[in-house]
Amino acid sequence: MSNEAIDILNNAELRRTASRVSILDIFMNSKVALSENILENQLEGICDRATIYRTLKTFINKGILHRVIDENNIVKFAMCNTNHCSEHDHSHDHVHFKCQECGDTECMDDLPIQSVTLPNGYKAKETNYLILGVCKDCNKD
Repeated sequence: MSNEAIDILNNAELRRTASRVSILDIFMNSKVALSENILENQLEGICDRATIYRTLKTFINKGILHRVIDENNIVKFAMCNTNHCSEHDHSHDHVHFKCQECGDTECMDDLPIQSVTLPNGYKAKETNYLILGVCKDCNKD
C-alpha cells in the first residue's frame, strides 16, 4: 500500500481499502486525466465496475479528484490540487488541455483564468475549461 495514498485517505477521513489505495495509486502515477474505462482495464481482477464508480464518486465528494469533461462529453477524472479543490467547492480555477493527436487530457494548474460573473439568480456548481490542441509530445514543430 502506498503511504501517500494512505495519507490522502486518512486526511479525507476515509477507510483505507485495497480498492481505494489501488485507484489512488493509479491517479498519483498518471500525468493525464483518466476515464472509467481506462481504470477498469488497469484494475481488472482487483475491483469491479461498481466499486470503481462508487470510489470515484466518493473521491469527488471529498475533493480528492475532479471531473474533466472533454469535447465528446467523455468524463475523465484527475487528482485535485489542494489549492483548487475542497470538499464542498469544486470550482476548478485551472484549464484542462486535451491533445487532439494522442487524446490525453492534462490539468494546466499554473495557467490563470479570469473569473466569470453570472447574472443575478444563477449559481455555478462546477466550471470546466477545456482547450483543444496538440500537446508538447505530439507537436512536431
